[in-house]
Amino acid sequence: MEKIIAGIDEVGRGPLAGPLVLGIVACSKESIRKNLTGIKDSKKTTPTKRIEWYKKIKNNPEIIFKTISITPKQIDKYGLSPSIKQGIARLIEKLDKNPHHIFLDGSLFAPKKYKQTTVIKGDEKIPIISAASIIAKVKRDNHMIRIHKKFPNYRFDLHKGYGTKLHIKLIKKHGLSEIHRTTFLKKDR
Repeated sequence: MEKIIAGIDEVGRGPLAGPLVLGIVACSKESIRKNLTGIKDSKKTTPTKRIEWYKKIKNNPEIIFKTISITPKQIDKYGLSPSIKQGIARLIEKLDKNPHHIFLDGSLFAPKKYKQTTVIKGDEKIPIISAASIIAKVKRDNHMIRIHKKFPNYRFDLHKGYGTKLHIKLIKKHGLSEIHRTTFLKKDR
């Protein structure tokens, strides 16, 4: 039986609104070589290329992927780091099989029972982490585009909840929505 390797990354750590999305991609080493060569970190990929990679991953029966969204309410209640830690544990449990080894980006860690390696800028260096980055980014961006229909005054379709000048201007004009992270917003905004 082939050993399964997994990559985990998150998207949406810093926005003022919307969820943080964690993604995991798992497959064999051979499948990584065969199917993920040339993939890049979601931040260094155009939206069109991200969608292409997302579809390629989604439609490949050799690759398993899952995502979990951590809501603004969870982040406000428990804090960002504890929410991410719990989310990673839940994310790995969603896989049908336990991975032989997990590669995580940046400052992410899996529960100690898993064999793992955390790699600074792993989303730029490790293809399986890049794939997780793309899955999480596309899921989050699509969510923010859908949520824009519910809250059109905030233009979440444009800035995806990040603290752009436009977003801050719209918060000042309309106040906070139910998807804003209150703990991320200072009183002076």
